[in-house]
Amino acid sequence: MISAILLAAGQSKRLKSENKLIKLYKKKPLIYHSLKALHKSKVNKVIIVLGHQHKVVKKMIKKNQKNIFIFNRNYKKGMASSIKTGLKKISKSDKGFLVVQSDMPFIKSSDINKICNSIKSKKFLVYALKFRNRIGNPIGFDISIVKKFKKMDGDVGAKFMVKRLKKETKFIKVLTKRVFKDLDLRKDFN
Repeated sequence: MISAILLAAGQSKRLKSENKLIKLYKKKPLIYHSLKALHKSKVNKVIIVLGHQHKVVKKMIKKNQKNIFIFNRNYKKGMASSIKTGLKKISKSDKGFLVVQSDMPFIKSSDINKICNSIKSKKFLVYALKFRNRIGNPIGFDISIVKKFKKMDGDVGAKFMVKRLKKETKFIKVLTKRVFKDLDLRKDFN
């Protein structure tokens, strides 16, 4: 099995008072797009880490048997705390997991499947999408490195592990940098 940790706990600081995950993009809440790609992929379980405005965000998410919710009490401490919270729901039987940001509507299930297939090969510890020299999310990990995440703190995410374990990383080419685009500002939603 392969699980995905969907990071949905952030405060959307650049949008000021609005929570970007519930803001409409192409007539759907932003979080819908990442979830749709995950649900169509080979991922067996989607661990949705909630934090800021968790009740409102959870209401926007349609029921799906793959979804598991967990609340990060420490969401204000940054992305690392959300990843560690999500890891609490990883099964010991999992071969690996992905860390996925919920504000990236252009990620495709086919890209997620490339990561899943690579994780199953068990040849590397980290599996990162790459366009030319740019590394992006989501990023996959072998189950054996869960303990390394416990040392992470602050607003660092999965890319931190790519830098730390570069020699243990398989880079998976994607055809466009658009898959790495996240929506942070009001103008991004137009």
